[in-house]
Amino acid sequence: MHNYFYLHGFASGPKSAKARFLGDRFRERQLDLQVLDLNDGDFPHLTLTRQLQQVARVLPQQSATIIGSSFGGLTAAWLGDRHPQIERLILLAPAFQFMDCWLPTLETSVLERWKSSGTLSVYHFGEGKVLPLHYEFAIDCQQYSQIQLQCPIETLILHGIADEVIPIQVSRDYARTRPWVKLIELESDHGLGDAMERIWQEIQRFCQL
Repeated sequence: MHNYFYLHGFASGPKSAKARFLGDRFRERQLDLQVLDLNDGDFPHLTLTRQLQQVARVLPQQSATIIGSSFGGLTAAWLGDRHPQIERLILLAPAFQFMDCWLPTLETSVLERWKSSGTLSVYHFGEGKVLPLHYEFAIDCQQYSQIQLQCPIETLILHGIADEVIPIQVSRDYARTRPWVKLIELESDHGLGDAMERIWQEIQRFCQL
């Protein structure tokens, strides 16, 4: 039995538009897409390490494909590097170099307050409200260097050329040095909302559904 998982993005949730769209498409094929809630009931204490541990606890011993969006895509890449039962990765606008892309968008004063106070106010799209995020998130991310991601796992990346959050060049650089990665560039932004039908077509082809 092959297992399929979906990992949502940063400050998102299991009821996101992409999660619902893909869940519906998999059900139409009589397949179960397991959509995890990476907030784990405690978004303020979110870290990449915690996400990796959370997913690892539910991974089966049998083969699996992981679909990850944005920060969930980054999480998927690290999981694929560590767990041999993961046979394929599908990364939607993966948040490689996440902190390098995100921190410069914060004003210096905001970043300093995050360090000194310990929390940063973040709008959580899944909850529809502002929530605090502890500075441990930033500290934890610093220990993960994507240059370490060298496991030759079959990977499909779909990334919008107008991505305003994670520049497509990040995925281009990642794919260029990893021959097992296929990058498809889409006429879309970070949300990829207008490209979901194309994404589903590529997922079916990649997974041979």
